[in-house]
Amino acid sequence: MTCWLGIDCGGTFIKAGLFREDGSEIAVARRNLPVLSPQPGWAERDPETLWQTCAAVIREAIATTDPATIAGIGISAQGKGLFTLDRDGAPLGNGILSSDQRALPVVKRWQAEGVPAALYPETRQTLWTGHPVSILRALKEQEPARYQRIGSILMSHDYLRYRLTGAIACEETNISESNLYHFGAGRYQPSLADTLGIAALPPIVGASAIAGHISAQAAAATGLRAGTPVVGGLFDVVSTALCAGLHDETMLNVVLGTWSVVTGFTDHIDDSQTIPFVYGKSATPGQYIVHEASPTSAANLEWITALLGEHDYRAINDSIAALPPAASSVYFVPFLYGSNAGLGMQAGLYGLQSFHGRAHIYQAVYEGVIYSLMHHLERMRQRFPAARVLRVTGGPAKSVVWMQMLADISGNSVETPRIAETGCLGAALVAMVGTGAYPDCPAACAALKPPLDSYRPNPALADAYATKYRHYRELIAQLRAFNDTLHP
Repeated sequence: MTCWLGIDCGGTFIKAGLFREDGSEIAVARRNLPVLSPQPGWAERDPETLWQTCAAVIREAIATTDPATIAGIGISAQGKGLFTLDRDGAPLGNGILSSDQRALPVVKRWQAEGVPAALYPETRQTLWTGHPVSILRALKEQEPARYQRIGSILMSHDYLRYRLTGAIACEETNISESNLYHFGAGRYQPSLADTLGIAALPPIVGASAIAGHISAQAAAATGLRAGTPVVGGLFDVVSTALCAGLHDETMLNVVLGTWSVVTGFTDHIDDSQTIPFVYGKSATPGQYIVHEASPTSAANLEWITALLGEHDYRAINDSIAALPPAASSVYFVPFLYGSNAGLGMQAGLYGLQSFHGRAHIYQAVYEGVIYSLMHHLERMRQRFPAARVLRVTGGPAKSVVWMQMLADISGNSVETPRIAETGCLGAALVAMVGTGAYPDCPAACAALKPPLDSYRPNPALADAYATKYRHYRELIAQLRAFNDTLHP
């Protein structure tokens, strides 16, 4: 039976999944990926460890499958960040992840100089620390010897595709959000690189275009058949939105993982908006992805549970369900890995008293992640005023308590597709399109019919959550002012 392999490289895990043409899962393997922090604020990944771990999950996922039945391979990965190769194609230092903060001085300077506003009409991007351009400029200023040796720049799925095929290219759904891509022209704009003072731009490849084939070396490392086609792949927010079944502007995809992401699909750029919305190329020609995001999501819970030595998520959910909703005085600011309220803002708990227990802390974390998400959702509602349904993917989608909380706080209906690995499946879908199983991504997505779990807002809780959300925003405002005194 013909099947397709999808690889998903995230902030904390890498996964490989085999799928049939109808999207049904055959096998999935996953392994943890360490994040290296050699200096405060740095977030890196050893490229050889990344490749070896990727090869290991592929071997595990295809262990009982004839490699000759795998028709194609796709890769989905977190966006932004930077992997550099020297002029001989060897990794040049560690890969730098999108949560890295070394470019903070660069971004602050660019903001003061008005660079983001000047670039936006051409790039349709904001400028922040995780962008390839920001990291490149930081390398140029902080590590000039390393910068001078750069032969190619890639993002994480580009690097893995390079290790699988030997072909160097940047995939369009990801590189279109790099601040090096001119939206009107649909290509790199050399003047943008000149403006930002950077260079080294590989060819661009489409999401479902065949970008290369499994090399003999990769076949030996992974167990795949040499010559198997590998498509460009996907930015992971595009992958999850495809799997969530987004088809028009009445629905938004919410991803709760390392990042909180709110995503919509559209067929036009709306220049009437006062908010500089981030646009990217979708996997479907003529379609754009619009999204708001910050690293303020479920990774905060992972940190708290590790700190408290608690790993029974069913018990955590039960303990929160036993508490009155929105009644606690405890607030959690979910900025352990980044902020959507100001550069350099950090996480914290406020409102703890001696009678509070673990359940109150967990409840505050759940609430804080949703309150932080609301910052993005409220902005996206301005761009997608017809949106009434939130399709949610990511680990928290498995929590009935968390999903009901999202419905109650947002006032939207919430639906969670029963798809275990949206990153892997989305990558496999574009591989299906690239190898001819489907004519395009909408046709591939239409073949998916996953069951949905639904949650409706409870009107009786609307006032209590609205009050606590207002207090959360007031707390953030006070903390922002305090942060400014610490970091003028």
